[in-house]
This record gives sequence, C-alpha cells and structure tokens, in this order.
Amino acid sequence: MEQPKDVTDPVPAPSEPGNAELPGGRARPKTDKSEQTRALILDTAMRLFKERGYDKTTMRAIAAEAGVSVGNAYYYFESKEFLIQGFYDLMTHDHAREARERMAGHTDFADRLEIALVSWLDCAAEYHTFASQFFRTAADPNSSLSPFSNDSHPARATAVELFREVLAGSDLSSKLDAELVELLPDLLWLHLMVVVLYWVFDRTPDTERTREFVRRSTPMAARILTLSRYRVFRPIVRDAKGLIQDFILPTIGRTKS
Repeated sequence: MEQPKDVTDPVPAPSEPGNAELPGGRARPKTDKSEQTRALILDTAMRLFKERGYDKTTMRAIAAEAGVSVGNAYYYFESKEFLIQGFYDLMTHDHAREARERMAGHTDFADRLEIALVSWLDCAAEYHTFASQFFRTAADPNSSLSPFSNDSHPARATAVELFREVLAGSDLSSKLDAELVELLPDLLWLHLMVVVLYWVFDRTPDTERTREFVRRSTPMAARILTLSRYRVFRPIVRDAKGLIQDFILPTIGRTKS
C-alpha cells in the first residue's frame, strides 16, 4: 500500500509566487536545481520499476534511493501513478529528438513514418517489462493520466507536431488536399497509439511482431494517402474527413483544463 505523505518534510507551499502546478500537484520547476531534482526522482523511479516492478516500488523507496525527502518527492509527483505522466513527458521529448535525427535526409513519406514509429519503439524498449502496469492506469478514460486527457495535452502536442514534420518533410505533403494535411498529424499520432497498444502486449523477442506491424502498415498508409489524390476517391475522402472531425478528434483533449 502506498505510504502517506510525510508531513514533517519541508514541502514548498503551492501558493508561493511562481509555484504554478502541473497536473497531479506537480510543482512546475522554476530553477535548474528543481528541474534536476524532478529529473532525478523520475530517473530513479524508472530504474526501480525495472529492478523491482511497478507494484513493489513505493514513493518512499523512490525518495530514499534518490536521496530526497518523501515530502519533496510528493511535491513533484502527487503519487506514484503521476510518475506515468512524467514518463510520458520524457518519452515524448526523447522520441521527437531521436526521430528528427533519423529522418534527416529522408523524403519518402512511408520511410519517414516508419522511422518515427520505430524510433518510439527503440526509445521505449528498456521500459517494456513494466509497460502493462503503466497501461493499466493510463487506460482509464476518466484519468488525467490518459494520453487522450486534457492534462496530457502538452506531451501530446509535442508528438502531434513531430508527425506534422513527418508529413511536411515528405514528397507527399504538397500533393494532398489541404484539409487532409491539417487532419493527418492527429491521425498519425492515433496510429502511434495503436502501435503502443500492440507493443504493450507483445511478448516476442525485441517486440518483433510490433516492429513487423510497423514495417507492413506504413507502406499501406502511404498508398492510401496517395490514392486520396485522385478524383474518383474524393467523395470517400470527404466522408472520411467528416467522420474524423465529428467522432474522433472531439475525443482527444485539446487543452489543459
């Protein structure tokens, strides 16, 4: 069972000037030192999750291993579950950086999309052993920790922007309907979410089935988008855009509430 907050530890008051909070009561780092402390807590938690398992790792153990007070650990993360959001933030930025480096010099859309998806798998590989435990919490549609929630908007926006670059840097971008181009980054992010879901439950060595799914699905996505350019398919494209705008995009949180 999770240990309660240690009220004797010196926890900065959230009402202090500049102490704006992030989701879950996480204080927004204001200095290099506070940013380093937050990163230390998150890095320590990820290591302990791999060594001991998510369920057997407590906030008290994380704080002790990181060399910080329990109260200060709770200052950055309201509970162990909110480390999931921190992990999501970290993974999103690491993935975006890695994918951009790998895509440099590639203009074929299918190649760029595959690179972006495989980059995520490579960045997340070391966390696969406890991914299902993270998924159990993040999958709750009412949870602020869901990747579809308003609270997850900053990290999701970073990921969507990466997929905007996947398309914009490709030879396909200028050939597609402008409205479709506007919708595609969100749809490509949803494609990543499908890959992530498959990856969570993949027990093949090096998650090879997930990697094969990516290899086979990216050329298919490119072919479908190429076909959308032709007049005969435009009514279908318009209908698809209507369904996406009316039923899919409204389910994705857009801003932090």
